[in-house]
Amino acid sequence: MNGERQFIPLTIAVLTVSDTRDETSDASGQLLVERLQRAGHKLAEKRIVADDLYQIRAVVSAWIAEPAIQVILTTGGTGVTGRDGTPEAVLPLLDKVLDGFGEVFRLISYQEIGTSTIQSRALAGVANGTYIFCLPGSKNACATAWDKLIQAQLDFRTRPCNLAELMPRLTEKG
Repeated sequence: MNGERQFIPLTIAVLTVSDTRDETSDASGQLLVERLQRAGHKLAEKRIVADDLYQIRAVVSAWIAEPAIQVILTTGGTGVTGRDGTPEAVLPLLDKVLDGFGEVFRLISYQEIGTSTIQSRALAGVANGTYIFCLPGSKNACATAWDKLIQAQLDFRTRPCNLAELMPRLTEKG
């Protein structure tokens, strides 16, 4: 064996949080599904829920409890207006917050959209061994998050380290 790591596909669920989008208008959710599948991962489920704290929390909680789901990507509800409540719905469910994700996401976004990035409350964490990423509802923001941060961290081959290799359920599920 040459020491090269092999890709390990993960099972990922995608949740779009929106009061107005449906399957035909959900560009961000579709982008995440396309990106994760193109990377070689498996889609567990894709859903759309209203921007309601309890609906969001119910879906994310069920997915956290589902042993087959290793990663949850949410899009939408991370802003500062109206009913934006994804961080408030997800934060109490997390065992640990990955502060660096939001910090680096906003740093990268700053290079793309300037000071508007301070309106993003993107966050990530882990609950019951499931990684959760809460992304803005913008298609461009989701592309930035996946392409520049999440994809590499969910790839077991990424060195010097990645989140996939830290998954306690990787060998059980993968």
